[in-house]
Amino acid sequence: QVRLVESGGGLVQPGGSLRLTCAASGTIFSIGTMAWYRQAPGKQRELVAAAMDSGSTSIAGSVKGRFTISRDYANKTIYLQMNNLEPEDTAVYYCNADRVVTLTERNVDLWGQGTLVTVSP
Repeated sequence: QVRLVESGGGLVQPGGSLRLTCAASGTIFSIGTMAWYRQAPGKQRELVAAAMDSGSTSIAGSVKGRFTISRDYANKTIYLQMNNLEPEDTAVYYCNADRVVTLTERNVDLWGQGTLVTVSP
């Protein structure tokens, strides 16, 4: 069974740092884009950062200069380094992988279970 497993969330004070990890497991032949989304209470899910299969990356304007996304293509893993965290960054962070090719399916869209990040004094 293919899935995404996230880790690294938790409680941190404003100005602190956290590193989120998302690893794809199962028999996977290829993945398109891997990305991080977040959903704050009462708000819609929003794209935070993406790492494309081409090697390029993108970051949302609200976190640019503070968050960095990186991808380990060999191990099908992405990371989100979050620095100088603000209370507004409090949310459940979700990992997504698109255009996943498995033994039995093509163009699968996967989501992780989410990891909570709380930024509070």
